[in-house]
Amino acid sequence: MSIIYRRGTLDDSQNTFEVFHRSIMDLGDRLGVMPISGGNNPQVIQNLREERQPLFQHLARTSDNFWVAEKDDKVIGFARSILRSGVRQLTEFFVLPEHQSTGVGGELLARAFPMDGAEHRFILATIDGRAVQRYLKAKVYPLFPCHTFTRPAEKVEVDTDLVIERITASAQSMGELIRLDNAILGFHREAEHAWLIETRKGYFYKRNKEVAGYGYLGDLNGPFALMNANDFPAILAHAETEAAKRGAEFSVEVPMINRAAIDYLLERRCKLEAFFEFFMADTPFGKFENYILTSPPFFV
Repeated sequence: MSIIYRRGTLDDSQNTFEVFHRSIMDLGDRLGVMPISGGNNPQVIQNLREERQPLFQHLARTSDNFWVAEKDDKVIGFARSILRSGVRQLTEFFVLPEHQSTGVGGELLARAFPMDGAEHRFILATIDGRAVQRYLKAKVYPLFPCHTFTRPAEKVEVDTDLVIERITASAQSMGELIRLDNAILGFHREAEHAWLIETRKGYFYKRNKEVAGYGYLGDLNGPFALMNANDFPAILAHAETEAAKRGAEFSVEVPMINRAAIDYLLERRCKLEAFFEFFMADTPFGKFENYILTSPPFFV
């Protein structure tokens, strides 16, 4: 039976998760790393599926292009992108191992990540050489790697003049978030902030009553955006302290051009995880030295 390509829907969430899990575990086996802690434990995977469901539903509802490939009524691959204020990000691109290098990936990528219709295009890419080669052909190029830093959380105190306030779901808050994203990322994304405010604890960092940055905390942290990168020690200390209150591990996903964050995290003796991503874009944009990614990094 021939392969069918069609638009994805919310009803595809279960099948696309299976494709994601099998593909990412296969990549880990080939690289000799564990991309999902406990990824071979069925209960761990069931818990992960339930935890990630709100994220995948958000991406499905707000996607610009969501395509699945089917063979014999079975989903064998999918690709999804979002378009925010003229910038397109490929959020997911996975094909079952037995169907890789057969042309399925190329067909999905052409549909979900077209070369026109956006001011910028970018991907947070796994370190799969075959996938990276395909992205290069799609005219996006590595700008910097992104690593996860982790450690057992402890209470930390850092001297700062920043005032920390919770973000509320209001038009004024969204206006500040848009302003900061435009200044630091070069584009804005109301849909992601609405989802983050609903699912995590958001904070504004203020100096002299002016908003100087934002951050989101929870079981997973990020994103964080600061007008002054020298403020990262203070906001990361706050994030770790909040994780310590919950008895949780502290973890953040850091662009490796963010020197202020890296220096602080190394001083805190954080561990770098073996699995990492490349930030690949058609052209350089944004100030990612002032930024920490959303975890998990399905969108920045």
